[in-house]
Amino acid sequence: MNDNIKAKLAILPPSPGCYLMKDKHGTIIYVGKSKKLRNRVRSYFTGANDRKTQRLVQEIVDFEYFVTSSEIEALILEMNLIKKHDPKYNVMLKDDKSYPYLKITSERHPRLITTRQVKKDKGKYFGPYPNVIAARETKKLLDRLYPLRKCNNPPGRPCLYYHMNQCKACSSTPMSAKEYAAIIQEITSFLQGGFKEIKENLTKKMYEASEELNFERAKELRDQIQHIEIVMEQQKMTTNDQTDRDVFGYSYDKGWMCIQVFFIRQGKLIERNVTTFPFYDEPEEAFYSYVGRFYLHQNHLRPKEILLPIGSDAELIEKLLEVHAHTPLRGRKKELVALAMKNAEIALNEKFLLIERDEERTILAAERLGEVLNIETPHRIEAFDNSNIQGTNPVSAMIVFVDGRPSKKDYRKYKIKTVEGPDDYETMREVIRRRYTRVLKENLPLPDLIIVDGGKGQITAALDVLENELSLDIPIAGLVKDDKHKTSELLYGSPSEIVPLERRSQEFYLVQRIQDEVHRFAISFHRNLRGKSLFQSALDNIPGVGEKRKKLLLRHFKSITEIKNAEVNDITKLGIPSNIAKQIIEELNKPITPEESEK
Repeated sequence: MNDNIKAKLAILPPSPGCYLMKDKHGTIIYVGKSKKLRNRVRSYFTGANDRKTQRLVQEIVDFEYFVTSSEIEALILEMNLIKKHDPKYNVMLKDDKSYPYLKITSERHPRLITTRQVKKDKGKYFGPYPNVIAARETKKLLDRLYPLRKCNNPPGRPCLYYHMNQCKACSSTPMSAKEYAAIIQEITSFLQGGFKEIKENLTKKMYEASEELNFERAKELRDQIQHIEIVMEQQKMTTNDQTDRDVFGYSYDKGWMCIQVFFIRQGKLIERNVTTFPFYDEPEEAFYSYVGRFYLHQNHLRPKEILLPIGSDAELIEKLLEVHAHTPLRGRKKELVALAMKNAEIALNEKFLLIERDEERTILAAERLGEVLNIETPHRIEAFDNSNIQGTNPVSAMIVFVDGRPSKKDYRKYKIKTVEGPDDYETMREVIRRRYTRVLKENLPLPDLIIVDGGKGQITAALDVLENELSLDIPIAGLVKDDKHKTSELLYGSPSEIVPLERRSQEFYLVQRIQDEVHRFAISFHRNLRGKSLFQSALDNIPGVGEKRKKLLLRHFKSITEIKNAEVNDITKLGIPSNIAKQIIEELNKPITPEESEK
């Protein structure tokens, strides 16, 4: 888990919403929803997971999230996002299925049906409803309450529903268009939230059944009420008019502004754009300028409609973009804008929290480290570590942290030249001498603190070179590891003593990061150097023999000895010129001098 994910996990809101997991390429590999984002997202990176989840977590390098008003909205948004991005770790909702709608058809004798497809057929659509069972039960209730057509029988041929007073289309005297219109208006009102009277009536009947000890009937009525409440819960992630629209929301504080744009296509919220930037004008002016650049300079596709926050100059935007723009004052459109505003506010607060958290673990940690060591704040820290295997290929590495952050352009590698065998103290002397002789010669910036990977011996060696040879007065500390090769103690002073650092403090985490980074850098340098030496060959220094010819010779002759004993013709058969073939044989058969044998 990288530092970016750790920081984001610490400030996740406990709100319902959707989260999108991304891999190293920025590709969305998983979409999920939760009624508490904080708990759900954190659970991926803590505790035990099954094998599939472990594979997913190993690929996650970043994530983002939408905040919604309810878990129902999160369900709808999850479905839309999965269909949009087709993440490889999502198994559910990747097919063509979707949540059901309730539909009143536009026929002469309208019907109330359940469907999963929204078409432009003049029918009235309500939904979608994530709880399929609740949608079906609500339809059953409406079928009992309103006698719309349930059959295909012609007038005068009654069906079973007719005798149950639930279908009037097959009556010998069917309802008039006006009567149908009145019923459709009542159903529409019910499905758009006007179900209070029906709910009160069902509640009254439930209590009456309970008083009569008819508990089965009371339970049935209670379930109907619950299904109605579930179905009627408002959600804004999908609209029924299938209009393409962009919804803008913004938030500003401390000279920064965050703007969120929700892209609704064919009635579904499928994507968003988040931009955070510093602004210097009035907030409204900065917002109008951004909207203009968004479409005119960034070439975003213009929708049929743009929704703006209350107080915005919709007429100005409409003239600028030649797109219908307005500020909704009620209904779902207003709620969509409010949701965009809420997400913008959360994103801006997240930015400030991440900045504060970053300062806490970098600049402020460096300041507190200076206080603990009783020195000036170590804005520039240089750290050293040595690496060798039984004295072979000895190297040293130096890293630099500036204000608590690694400055990789200042990293340096050193091949040890004067030390023979595994002598860590003399290696430290050489690299300190070489580093700070050059610093003085080239007038480079001096560090505020030097950290060496090691204990009293390494500190003493470094101090001896700095004070006695170079006359420099730079604080030096040493880092000692425990049996598990983890940062254990910080040594400082002359004589060196253990500095008490709280194990969970940011200053301890800072020196731990420094030690881990310098060790990583030294080890990787040593491995690269050792790897190169393993592939050295007697053919390397022969003019005219590059990597391709070297591989060709070794693949054909199998060894240097066979090449040495070959004839010129044997080598030229491989397509190598005769003059180079002669030179290869001559170089390989040269006698070895005493100096070369020592090397």
